[in-house]
Amino acid sequence: MKDIASAIRQICEEKALEYDAVIETIESALAAAYRKDFGQKSQNIKVEFNDDILKSKIFDVKTVVEDMPEEIEETEEEKDKKDKKNDKETEDEAEVEEEVRKFNSKTEIEIKDAVLLKKTAKVGDEIKIKLDPPDSYGRMAAQTAKQVIIQKLREAEREMIFNEFKDKEGEVIGGVIQRREGRVVLVDLGKSIGVLPNDEQLPGETYTPGERIKVYVKEVALKPRGPEIVLSRTSEEILKKVFFMEIPEIANGLIELKTVAREAGARSKVAVWTESENVDPIGSCVGQRGARIQTIITELGGEKVDIIEYDEDPKTFISNALSPAKITNVEVDEDNKKAKVYVSEDQLSLAIGKGGQNARLAAKLTSWNVDILQSEEENPSASSEQADEKNKEEEKEVKETKEDKEDKDDNEEDEKKAKKSKKEKTKKEKK
Repeated sequence: MKDIASAIRQICEEKALEYDAVIETIESALAAAYRKDFGQKSQNIKVEFNDDILKSKIFDVKTVVEDMPEEIEETEEEKDKKDKKNDKETEDEAEVEEEVRKFNSKTEIEIKDAVLLKKTAKVGDEIKIKLDPPDSYGRMAAQTAKQVIIQKLREAEREMIFNEFKDKEGEVIGGVIQRREGRVVLVDLGKSIGVLPNDEQLPGETYTPGERIKVYVKEVALKPRGPEIVLSRTSEEILKKVFFMEIPEIANGLIELKTVAREAGARSKVAVWTESENVDPIGSCVGQRGARIQTIITELGGEKVDIIEYDEDPKTFISNALSPAKITNVEVDEDNKKAKVYVSEDQLSLAIGKGGQNARLAAKLTSWNVDILQSEEENPSASSEQADEKNKEEEKEVKETKEDKEDKDDNEEDEKKAKKSKKEKTKKEKK
């Protein structure tokens, strides 16, 4: 007896099952074994197992119903006759005819028979007819009991795992990469194995067996083979959850994470905001020397993360969302939620981003349709000043050229006079 009790407790510990669930499994197995060797078709066998004395009581359990005609199995000929008769009945007669509920002798007992067993019996009561327990079960009965126990324990274990992970649906949990099967990565979550499909994996991220990883529980479904736990590394929710886990100010509500936009594996934008004037929301998320944001980037497989300050003013928020580009002007159409953003020529490619990524993320982050345009005239006053300076430089060059020409002519005339004077001097000396 002690061995059986120890085995029950051991099963509870190994499978992490409740004690009552294991006892219920044993009762189902004993009922199946009794039904195999000693039961009758008209009996609804239930067993009550006493774990203290390791003995069981066997009952035929019936529900008391009103007196009614007993359900009799019909032959094929009778069924054919009945079908032909029903075909001949008119629609009106079919509507008037009342449906008669049949009596199930396996699970029900009529009130007239119930009062013979229990005088106070009434409709709806449950009658337990005690049956004599056998001295021993046969080999086939024991085999049936074994199969029932294994099956019931598996079902209980699956249901327990399903309930546990169903509560974690929509959360970020840690796991260990177990192996890869084709394009699918299997992640060990402790009590169960999660599935990371190919379309939920980060592009370019490698999954090495034994490596710890954070995953988002996207969906938990109960399938015939057990609970199926679908995981994700691309969901926007995992980005939010990682910020909640790594930034204490967000976790305690001091900083509010307003919205996120993500292109998994490449780049993300996160809008944060706070009511406190003494708190820098962007600085708090970045951390000292970028420690906090670097931890988040590492968790996301090296994905770049831009932290944007949220603003209720659409113009300011859109300008912030397009950072690091510098915005010249923003025109908004609040009725259609469209915005025209003007930038200088040297900031145009930066505002749009590689393949339009920066503009797409900004539009998704702000929920505005953003159109980026180049400023026609960036700074009129600056342009006129530059034109004036250019004109002055041209006039200066012309003036300098004229003066140089005059100097050159004077020099040539002086040289001619000097040569003439030298010749005259030479002639005088000869004379």
